[in-house]
Amino acid sequence: MRAIWKGAIAFGLVNVPVKVYSATEDHDISLHQVHNADGGRIRYQRRCEVCSKIIDYEDIDKAYEDDGRTVVLTRDELKSIPAENSHEIEVVQFVPVDQLDPMMFEKSYYLEPDSKSPKAYVLLRRALEDTDRVAIVQFALRDKTRLGALRIRDEVLLLQSLLWADEVREASFPALETSIRISAQEREMSAALVDSMASDFEPDQFTDEYQEQLRQLIEAKLDKGESLDTEETFGVPAEAGDGEVIDLMEALKRSIEKKRGGGGEAAETPAEASGSAAKAAPKAAAKTTAAKSTASKTTASKSTASKTASTKTAAASKTGAAKTAAAPKAPAAKTAARKGA
Repeated sequence: MRAIWKGAIAFGLVNVPVKVYSATEDHDISLHQVHNADGGRIRYQRRCEVCSKIIDYEDIDKAYEDDGRTVVLTRDELKSIPAENSHEIEVVQFVPVDQLDPMMFEKSYYLEPDSKSPKAYVLLRRALEDTDRVAIVQFALRDKTRLGALRIRDEVLLLQSLLWADEVREASFPALETSIRISAQEREMSAALVDSMASDFEPDQFTDEYQEQLRQLIEAKLDKGESLDTEETFGVPAEAGDGEVIDLMEALKRSIEKKRGGGGEAAETPAEASGSAAKAAPKAAAKTTAAKSTASKTTASKSTASKTASTKTAAASKTGAAKTAAAPKAPAAKTAARKGA
């Protein structure tokens, strides 16, 4: 793990230097957005609506809009706010554990002692253990002043950021305000159902089925060769600040011409060799027809290439000007069809 922040817990007159680490992480598979016609990567750009230029991140400020007026806040102005510069986790009170509503919990962070002697760290941990209480703290992290709860997990201090009171919505549903009669028998049956399903909660027993099935789908498509060359299809990210947008089709054409140039095929790299089977059919189809094909439709591309080659041969035999050349062209067309297959 990598520390995201350094500070100190202010526990009365005791100062406890700590490093802050994210205690949780997202296990979801990261997916990109692509154009369904050619598989090209879709990228979002920070484009100014006034000058139409792509803006570098360091040239972007924040702003607040109010009734048709916009107030621009520079980074220096935001950093000048006193709470932003504070690296102190201030303990303001100790409360019973059962007084914290789980709905208020936001994100969890592990705290590691950041001093040669962890005595102050252990002292605070022991104080929380002996009193069976949670420390309510205030701190600033990532441009935001936060409320937090400091408790113990596996003998490590755990800081959990809390929502402010006005960030929790009130639930008001008129349907629940009506009088509803529930019989004693219905309550007994529902209680019996609960008892039949009662158990101790063990998080390891549960898995994210969607993510597992998504991984299986991706691996199955890779095994079938239904993949694209990332370097060619995704292109190169546009450089911020130059106002130019890369033409993906032009980049693809240049890549293809580069591989075909020099009167012969260049030696394939391991990455190219792994995708050569998927690329063979689209290249053969491109020589005989104007239709576009992707590597994920290799089987359909082979059929198209074969049919197109036969059609082209038949058309050439019917043309008066090409009658004399029809015989020598037929073997070439068959050879091209065999290469495509």
